[in-house]
Amino acid sequence: MVTLIGMGSGKWEALSTQAQQAVRSAGLVFGAKRLLAGLPADCTARQFARYQPADILETLAQNPGQDAAVLYSGDTGFYSGASGLLTPLRALGIPARVYPGVSSIQLLSAALGRPWQDWKLVSAHGCACDPVAECMMNRSVFFLTGGTETPASLCQKLTDAGMGEAHGVVGENLGTEAEAIRYGSAAELAGQSFAPLSVLLVENFDLPQLRAPGFPDESFIRSEVPMTKQEVRAAALAKLAVMPTDTLWDVGAGTGSVSVELALAAPKGRVYAVECEPDACELIRKNRAKFHACNLILIEGRAPDVLADLPAPDAVFIGGTKGGMEAVLDEVLGKNPNARICISAIALETLGAAIAALTARGLTAEVTQIAVSRTKPAGRLHLLMANNPIFLITGTRK
Repeated sequence: MVTLIGMGSGKWEALSTQAQQAVRSAGLVFGAKRLLAGLPADCTARQFARYQPADILETLAQNPGQDAAVLYSGDTGFYSGASGLLTPLRALGIPARVYPGVSSIQLLSAALGRPWQDWKLVSAHGCACDPVAECMMNRSVFFLTGGTETPASLCQKLTDAGMGEAHGVVGENLGTEAEAIRYGSAAELAGQSFAPLSVLLVENFDLPQLRAPGFPDESFIRSEVPMTKQEVRAAALAKLAVMPTDTLWDVGAGTGSVSVELALAAPKGRVYAVECEPDACELIRKNRAKFHACNLILIEGRAPDVLADLPAPDAVFIGGTKGGMEAVLDEVLGKNPNARICISAIALETLGAAIAALTARGLTAEVTQIAVSRTKPAGRLHLLMANNPIFLITGTRK
């Protein structure tokens, strides 16, 4: 029998009676040096500072018929190496059982005196992690840290993205005599050093509520810069079929209203707002900050000149090109021939040019006209006032 045991913080006293009995009765005990050091004297002397499945299986093969205990820090069911050993044990027909431990989430929750059922749980220990995306989608995010990703490095990424005011809690050496809880904003914690055994909780109280596209026009900071209206924005995002992980371009971003909607629809992706007018760029910055669209990147300059260094897009909204539509399409399709494209047009000449440009590049052009009228009070009456008709031209491969 091989027993896989979660040892929590590594303290013997934190183990259940069942787990303690399994360790005491085992002829072989495996685990990291830190965990083995916490065992009492009446455990077997045949202890191996090994935790890789291949090393453990090799030792088991050299000692047939011996019961074994394998110790893991934290809980066996939360980003633990236990799962990597269970599969080969079962394949070899070796009986195994699991005794869970107290996880670092539970230890931090207990130290704070708060429940953890609403926290989003993310590992930044030995795997790719995007803290900005996670904190854009979730109000409370718990991060396992380790290796190159520390609480400070994660907080620095948040600060760089404009989320430096998010509240952070770092738990160091949880469940041990050296336990410490440290508080601060992400910007404050980014400049500090922490113990190797640390976890991070980030609470983004300014998180905007995720909702369907089509924010009211008055939600955006505006000036004389043209802005894509609410109904058109909602339709454009539907045409682009935005996915959460998409890389998106908004060419001729104006006030940034479409860019913001794209960013909130793709929290795990990136949005590149391309704009050449200085007053429009300032509005994009303000709207980015207002909506906490931390994955929105402003590219100041004229398209297509500034597009060459951008990553290949999954989808592109073209709101204006100042006569450079064909060159913009060439840049888009050169990076991704299957990019989803939606072009906005008011003038019939722009409509015709968009259809011709898409068709010449082997795409099927579909045109949708959107004519929106809104009510305006006139005494006790409500009159419909028409906005300019808008054309959305989408290009897809046959």
